[in-house]
Amino acid sequence: MLKIALIGAGKMGISHLSILGGYAEADIVGVCDTSKMVTDFLTKHGGFKCFSDYKEMITAVKPDAVVVAVPTKYHYEIIKDLISKGIHVFAEKPFCLNYEHSKELVSLAAEKKVVNQVGYHNKFIGTFQEVKRIVQSGILGEIYHFVGESYGPVVLKKKADTWRSDPSEGGGCLLDYASHVIDLINDTLSPIETIKGTLLKSIYSGKVEDAVYSLLELQSGQSGLISVNWSDDTYRKMSTTLTLVGTKGKLVSDANELKVFLKDADVLPGYNKGWNVKYITDLQEGVDFYLRGEEYSSQLHYFTQSAMGNQPNSINTFASAANTDKAIHLIKQSAK
Repeated sequence: MLKIALIGAGKMGISHLSILGGYAEADIVGVCDTSKMVTDFLTKHGGFKCFSDYKEMITAVKPDAVVVAVPTKYHYEIIKDLISKGIHVFAEKPFCLNYEHSKELVSLAAEKKVVNQVGYHNKFIGTFQEVKRIVQSGILGEIYHFVGESYGPVVLKKKADTWRSDPSEGGGCLLDYASHVIDLINDTLSPIETIKGTLLKSIYSGKVEDAVYSLLELQSGQSGLISVNWSDDTYRKMSTTLTLVGTKGKLVSDANELKVFLKDADVLPGYNKGWNVKYITDLQEGVDFYLRGEEYSSQLHYFTQSAMGNQPNSINTFASAANTDKAIHLIKQSAK
């Protein structure tokens, strides 16, 4: 059994708590949140041992691992404290607001030899996993252009300020939406190295951007762009798409459907010359407990298994999340 605790019982925290509750190997020993209404409810109806101070919780229940789902501005302090105590950490995205903090936590995690993971769930979606396999196979030839897109209906009118409208809280389309696209590009192709130009557009928000348009160059020399808008009400929910154009083919994939055009035949088992279409139902591995989507369960199962020493800790590590934080920093600098 893995003794695991949660810090932050908001939307994502409650989701993680529910998923972990379905794992036989996870013993949830404590929940921390600053809202007494939340902790009273979880104590009364969930039987959880709840705390308002995470340090008090760590001392009392001594967890092996902790899920950190608080606003991003608190990540650095809390995660550093947990790692220093030798505790494995799963943190929600984005990793840190300050890239220098990200690098420090990467080094500390390596020094303390703790399992570390950040919640970029796209890497656990079957279609995007297949995209990476196709890229690594080389069947697209030289990939000379890419487009990463994400659209959704988050901010559709001017309204009272929340954390989403406060850059110091981790608000804004770049940190909340575009970070997913950036992380996916970093992992599928190569880390982002240079920003050739950026437009950060405010549509309804006053203090943060609602759309991000940026031209990127990767460490591999490949170039492309991202187009992200969280004020697009033509979408019912967040939709992320990755398009890759190569000398021997083209690929377009979202979370539900993967389309691949190949100029050559018999280059990869399961794919033919011309257009190929595969669906998430063909590619997604099943999970023991389903909530919101298989990817959310898969990422936590991966974390718990890694923390128990049953598999390597190599997906969504602090190091890969720090690369995403670096790209976010570069994009901000480019927009000034």
